[in-house]
Amino acid sequence: MNAAFRITASVVIPVFRFTARYHWHGPKRLPEGGAFVLAPNHFTNIDPLVVGTAVWLSRRAPRFLAKASIFRVPVVGKLMAGMGQIPVERSGRTRLNDPLGGGKSVIEQGGAIIVYPEGTLTRDPDLWPMRGKTGAVRIALENDVPLIPMAHWGTQRIMARYSTKLRLFPPSRVDVIVGDPIDLSAFRGRPLDQKTLLAATDLLMQRITELLEELRGEQAPATRWDPAANNQKETGKFE
Repeated sequence: MNAAFRITASVVIPVFRFTARYHWHGPKRLPEGGAFVLAPNHFTNIDPLVVGTAVWLSRRAPRFLAKASIFRVPVVGKLMAGMGQIPVERSGRTRLNDPLGGGKSVIEQGGAIIVYPEGTLTRDPDLWPMRGKTGAVRIALENDVPLIPMAHWGTQRIMARYSTKLRLFPPSRVDVIVGDPIDLSAFRGRPLDQKTLLAATDLLMQRITELLEELRGEQAPATRWDPAANNQKETGKFE
């Protein structure tokens, strides 16, 4: 826990914990030690603060694969870099010229890396998880570490999708659930070709969706939202 983490934890997290009243579902399953990949759902711009706070409360240092543009914001960028967050360019490049290389370095140090498998805010009109990308699965399989699904709900009451306006009061309920590690035994030891990665990613997205169904008390659509099939771009706003 370096200085940047401590500054952020002492200022940002107390304010956010006042605004977001966490309600945990089931036992908290984040490992107390050792490396792992955490894969949450993603539907508002404030989600990283929700997830990062949850990981911090589990006494682990949260590190993200984050958009490189955030690192160019004054003060925020300095804190992000100081905390060891990993910048990822939209073109797929990072300072390491490898969008997954930074995550691997955190894993090798026994850390926790948070990867949004959707890659951006979900395009699903009802905020269900959409089609996933393979980065989270690849890091877990290449480094033989647990892949842990997570879901949360309620963040949209603090900041709507694509909004920049925060609703700090009255406090909003945020439900959080952490699932058991995904069983990747069927994929370990196999060549990490596209077929293998997509199959494992589909399993991950299925589990995240099931966790969110539990939080929402609703059933997700039978078919997961696919931006390409709905003529939507992979990045940027669509509303």
